[in-house]
Amino acid sequence: MSEIRTLPVPEGLAGQRLDAGLSRLLGLSRTAVGQLAGEGMIMLDGRPAIKSDRLSAGSWLEVHLPEPPAAVSVVAEPVPGLRVIHDDDDLVVVDKPVGVAAHPSPGWSGPTVIGGLAGAGYRIATSGAAERQGIVHRLDVGTSGLMVVAKSEYAYSCLKQAFRERTVEKVYHALVQGHPDPLSGTIDAPIGRHPTADYRWAVVAGGKPSITHYEVLEAFRAACLTEVHLETGRTHQIRVHFSALRHPCVGDLTYGADPTLAARLGLERQWLHAVRLAFTHPGTDEAVEFSSPYPEDLGAALDRIAAG
Repeated sequence: MSEIRTLPVPEGLAGQRLDAGLSRLLGLSRTAVGQLAGEGMIMLDGRPAIKSDRLSAGSWLEVHLPEPPAAVSVVAEPVPGLRVIHDDDDLVVVDKPVGVAAHPSPGWSGPTVIGGLAGAGYRIATSGAAERQGIVHRLDVGTSGLMVVAKSEYAYSCLKQAFRERTVEKVYHALVQGHPDPLSGTIDAPIGRHPTADYRWAVVAGGKPSITHYEVLEAFRAACLTEVHLETGRTHQIRVHFSALRHPCVGDLTYGADPTLAARLGLERQWLHAVRLAFTHPGTDEAVEFSSPYPEDLGAALDRIAAG
């Protein structure tokens, strides 16, 4: 049974779009608010609202909230290509293949790192939401490379703090279209939801602070291999920042990459790989570092573009 919420628009939300304002007011995503409006489940001063309506202080909102979705469960099953490269009492470091999510989520029915570890008999920390226990950071489904997962509750707490304090070194290699100018630099641009495409992110004025450092390692005729150090960890950060520079990751069609170049290189995803991960081990207080070679599809694409 749905819940009906009736409430006035506070002055602080005056002038905002309905989807943005209700997202702040009710803790829903803008996508969810837009879906509710599209289904006629939101009334603004007695009339059906649309997500782009501008809010006025004192106007009345009536929102029909659906039942909360059932909890997403972890499916314990082996994940082909998921390699464990380090395992101890506190944590496990994996090399995640493309096409695997970090943890279950609504709308994703494919394999996950958490499910793969459970299927292989690994015990992970119980801290965190049920479907993402032990997860202290994530990689996109379409991005391969290194992830650390906590096994002990102490390690979970320490690693989460380390990521918050930005003391974890996260290094990626990205093949980006064209030739960035300068060849090394810092992209400091806020990232938030794309204003018109809910499945994408973008550099927007009201976004969260996002900082990406990069250096070109090798230049080819149509693209450059870059090393990227993340200071923050926003969703799609590398992809969004390079797209904003008009140098999207090769193969990243979501963010404006050239489909002809991707096809010529045999790429079916963005050329982006988490190559190195370094942090202070929570159990020993020693510095540890892990590295990952390029997977076969990215290595083959790099060879093709180097050959001209």
